[in-house]
Amino acid sequence: MALNNYGILKGKAIDHMAGHGSSPHYEVQLLANSVHFRIAINVQSKLSPSELLFLVDDQFQHPILDALPELNEGFTTLLSKPGGLALDYIRANLFDRSRMVPLVYDIPGPDNDLNEKIEHYVKRAAASDTALVYAFGERWGPENNTSDTYFGFLPGNGIHDIHMNQGNVGTFTSDDGVWQDGGLLLHFPDQNQWVGVFLAFQSQSWHTDDTTGHTIEIPDIDEPAPASEGSVRIVAALANPSGDDVGKEVVTLLNISPDLVDLTGWALVDKFKKREPIVNLLLAPGATAAIMLSGKGAQLSNKGGIISLLDASGLKVDGVSYTKAQTRRQGWTIKF
Repeated sequence: MALNNYGILKGKAIDHMAGHGSSPHYEVQLLANSVHFRIAINVQSKLSPSELLFLVDDQFQHPILDALPELNEGFTTLLSKPGGLALDYIRANLFDRSRMVPLVYDIPGPDNDLNEKIEHYVKRAAASDTALVYAFGERWGPENNTSDTYFGFLPGNGIHDIHMNQGNVGTFTSDDGVWQDGGLLLHFPDQNQWVGVFLAFQSQSWHTDDTTGHTIEIPDIDEPAPASEGSVRIVAALANPSGDDVGKEVVTLLNISPDLVDLTGWALVDKFKKREPIVNLLLAPGATAAIMLSGKGAQLSNKGGIISLLDASGLKVDGVSYTKAQTRRQGWTIKF
């Protein structure tokens, strides 16, 4: 069972409050077309370890950004499927998950806890006349007879689950789903800057079923990650070749491991989950391979897209994204 009413809330930050208490959430009051909303952002896990994994990317780039400024203010329901605006921490290649680190939500001292890391950008957005906030998660309300618990506006109204929403454990597996992850994006148009805030629980799995979002079980939880994970990287792509694109798009792979890697049965996957199988390829340590796409499987859109590399068991090995701006020069290769 996935989230109910998953979508994106767009508006102007007007107030904020640090997380505290037994179930701390960083709270943001948002105004969108004269309607008040609250964004409730988890800053501590109910499960051990309690510290959330977080990443703030203050130069965030991704193809979904092209469409966000055109959205109306307020809440927009999103379909949980690839190719649209829905977030998926595993499949949408939003960031390198190795950059996520655990952080306590409240520590004495300045700029050293999760509350303060989020507040730095929310406070800046609230002080700006042009900055807008985009929150991805599950909508609640309007609660016509109930004032908001934190900011007092009526009716109560808002969005929560601003974090990864798949690969859960215990009772939280009922929230699992693909293409329904939460997150916070902040746009500062005067500086031509997008900031991405991404959160996940340490108890969540990064290998999940493509349909249910449930954890793909590993027989022994003490076993290391699959040998293929991270061994081969996508380092470049020719998304806009000279002339007709069909049969000329190229993805370049690099074996960063010390071992010979057999890529038989592996596949490249585009933003619509179309697969380009890799056949009869052995990649020596330090070697690269240019995979020419046939045009019948994965395709690289000139409007921006994502490219994922899956191993023979279907587990993600690497993934990248590129924007429309990066494809403007025909015949030039994008370096990741």
